[in-house]
Amino acid sequence: MSSGSNSFRSFGMDPLAGGEIRGRLGASGGGVPAARIQYGFVRPASIGDTVKGQEWYQADEVAEEYEDLRFSGGGALIDRREKEAVLSALGPFDDGHRVLEVACGTGRFTTMLAARGADIVGLDISREMLEQGRKNAASAGVSETVEFLRGDASRLPFPDDHFDSVVAMRFFHLMDDPLEFLRELRRVSADQVFFDTFNRRSLRVVYTWLLPMGSRLYSERRVAELLGAADMTLANETHDFVLPYGFYRGLPGPVAKPFRALDTLIGATIPGDYVASVSYWDARIDDKK
Repeated sequence: MSSGSNSFRSFGMDPLAGGEIRGRLGASGGGVPAARIQYGFVRPASIGDTVKGQEWYQADEVAEEYEDLRFSGGGALIDRREKEAVLSALGPFDDGHRVLEVACGTGRFTTMLAARGADIVGLDISREMLEQGRKNAASAGVSETVEFLRGDASRLPFPDDHFDSVVAMRFFHLMDDPLEFLRELRRVSADQVFFDTFNRRSLRVVYTWLLPMGSRLYSERRVAELLGAADMTLANETHDFVLPYGFYRGLPGPVAKPFRALDTLIGATIPGDYVASVSYWDARIDDKK
């Protein structure tokens, strides 16, 4: 981005170059020791993890192969649908639209939005994922318009109302305290927060705890309660994937396509919508006092 590097250093951080965010805006050198930064929250290093797969997520080999593992073959259908959901929610925007992607991973959405003119920051806890994201951005020719930063999603190092839109994909299922996380997303957004959740009415319930990353599942009522408590209003919601993600990832692309077509037809019905495994939520910021 045009002035990203200088402005981010003024927040007490450095763009990813082996460095880390040194703490929240206004902190003077204190920050959070690297050993205590955890995926999405902060806790003393001596306390055991309650979120599955943090070591798995931050492993070098996972970062290098993440997109092939998750979004090749039938997984490409998931990637396409998620990108459609993000683009639909943010809509056409003017160049310079300020976006923060929390838990950006290898920068799938970060790079996509940068290529469409967004002034975007991708933040993640995994140094390895961010390094891969930088490579992906370079390959896409958007290195100058995207900033990758390492930091903690529950303590975002930006001032209030700093971004026009905040995006958090594939993250709510990992959060111990989703309300505080949602409030933090709201704090740094002037207008919009877009995120997804996994549905507790869906087939995901059958195998969720077998996955390396685990899952926390949400009902529509629970999401509505969270948004209300965080002083946000739901502008739009979409539900998809009657067949869970894991099913598609296990199939070659040509085999997965007819299943996806059937899934889409079922999902267009009221019962299919009810048991969809993934929900996309487009929330708007209520007037800030």
